[in-house]
Amino acid sequence: MKEENQHILKLLIEDCKKGNRSSQKELYKQFYSYAMNICLHYSKNKEEAQEIMNDGFLKAFKNIHQFEFKGAFKAWLRKILVRTALDYYKKYHKHADTLEIRYLKEPSIGNPAIDRLTLDRVLQIVQQLSPAYRTTYLLHVLEGYSHPEIAKHLGVSVGTSKSNLAKAKKKLNQLLKNYFPDQFKAV
Repeated sequence: MKEENQHILKLLIEDCKKGNRSSQKELYKQFYSYAMNICLHYSKNKEEAQEIMNDGFLKAFKNIHQFEFKGAFKAWLRKILVRTALDYYKKYHKHADTLEIRYLKEPSIGNPAIDRLTLDRVLQIVQQLSPAYRTTYLLHVLEGYSHPEIAKHLGVSVGTSKSNLAKAKKKLNQLLKNYFPDQFKAV
């Protein structure tokens, strides 16, 4: 069954490379939930995520000829969506809530109470972060980017990246205290 799905996906992508609109629509439908989930991580609400996702799919369809089936299509699409989210951030949120601090102790979030949160609730909490904090946090924690990589992508200094990550963790700690006041002690 998996080989059959891969074969169907390959045919669909080949048709997209030829500019077939119905194949593009089908590929969009097949990866809508996956793409929307990624974009929701980097946006403040569903409307912003939808805009990022649509821009990402447009970029994907424009550059689909570059996809050579050497890796997973999902990974290729994810990279485009994350970069599109970064472009959106740079365009609309770059200068919001950034402050250069070179040395700042990073607070820890680790707590078993977090395991009781649903994915939707975690996403709602993360979306409460400012765009600068949210983007830095997700790039570091979710995507595994280093501070120099984050600084380069966002056009900020490494110190700003570290500062934004520390502040994001601190703010997440505060937000989690609202959900679990008995589990989180003052930092």
